[in-house]
Amino acid sequence: MIGTLRWGILGAAKFAREHMGPAIHAARGAELVAVASRSPQKVAPFQEFAPGCRAESSYDELLAASDIDAVYIPLPHHLHAEWTLKALAAGKHVLTEKPIGMTVEEVDQIIAARDASGLLAAEAYMIVHHPQWQRARQLVADGGIGEVRHITGAFTYDNSADPGNIRNQPEAGGGLRDIGVYIFGSARFVMGADPTVEHARVRFENGYDTFADIQARFADGPTYSAYVSTRMHLHQAMEFHGTEGLMRLTAPFNPQNFGEARIEIHQPGQGLRVERFPAAQQYKTQVEAFCASIRSGEPYPCPLEFSRGTQQMIDEVLAIATPLDG
Repeated sequence: MIGTLRWGILGAAKFAREHMGPAIHAARGAELVAVASRSPQKVAPFQEFAPGCRAESSYDELLAASDIDAVYIPLPHHLHAEWTLKALAAGKHVLTEKPIGMTVEEVDQIIAARDASGLLAAEAYMIVHHPQWQRARQLVADGGIGEVRHITGAFTYDNSADPGNIRNQPEAGGGLRDIGVYIFGSARFVMGADPTVEHARVRFENGYDTFADIQARFADGPTYSAYVSTRMHLHQAMEFHGTEGLMRLTAPFNPQNFGEARIEIHQPGQGLRVERFPAAQQYKTQVEAFCASIRSGEPYPCPLEFSRGTQQMIDEVLAIATPLDG
């Protein structure tokens, strides 16, 4: 029986320092043992909340460590698949940030390596562990807003003032791979199905996308429209419009930072009903679910096959998109 899962982190990224590192340290059944960085001083902030955490001078050294069971990978997007495969080859379970691959082909390579190794590999798609999204899925499945006819989504932020940001580098894959995973994956999670992309318009800047407008349709009828941008005012929203009501999720992707996680249900004759989830900690819950799956052998709630479906949508958008000027 596996006890506490001992974790290492590849890189001292800001997101790992502020969110996933503390989540691993706080999660039941997990221990943060090491962080790999060429600059040991960058590991010091991790040691403030996890005093036993040590610094490793290279990613390869961390993967070779015998006291590491699992690794979390928050590296730049284009390095995710490479180091996920290396972690599996080193005998480590691995939780990798979104997107776990840059293409469906890369995700397929990881699935094959996972199956060959018998280890758990997963994309860190935290929202499926949040009760806001679990409740939204249940409401739709139970007919809480009738038959869903249309879904809308948006996720935008503006990093134009930071040209050195890794998300403003062509090799990192642009806005679709950075935040498209949210508007696509969340709709797929709630509906339990995959839509077909019918139309897309994308604006490119220096070899990477900064705006994408997408229309798609689910096989059983609902239509879908959404947009993402890295050049617009910060905004997040997801709505599911049914024959008997409209369900809106506020702060759907990073609650507490963006705002309170709520589900607003608008229905004729019943006014507005609001369900709130102020205390949920989706990163911590994600780590605990990962650890629990390894201990029990039960399927992980967000397997790579689900992540593959989201990547398929991203690939479809980029394949058929009409370029936008200006």
